[in-house]
Amino acid sequence: MKLIAVYTTVANIEEARKIANLLVERKLVACAQISEIESYYSWDGALQHDNEYRVLLKTKEACYPAVEASIRELHSYELPAIHALALERVYEPYAAWVEANTRC
Repeated sequence: MKLIAVYTTVANIEEARKIANLLVERKLVACAQISEIESYYSWDGALQHDNEYRVLLKTKEACYPAVEASIRELHSYELPAIHALALERVYEPYAAWVEANTRC
């Protein structure tokens, strides 16, 4: 079993909490963490600067398609950032907990 960390960013805490809560409730992810961040990016040909919230979702690689689909369903952005990183080394009892708390 391979574990991944899926990241997305949202505009407000309410949306971050909604995504985190629903994905954990649906057992698509075992854990979700929310952090306040400051973002600089180019959009519509102009430099943008916004306060956002990063949602970090811990899950199995096999769950990625369902996680991505759920984020897209719940997300308010026209083009949400959704990306995943493979977790190369994971404490085995924690990996077993993720496995036990996801259904994909």
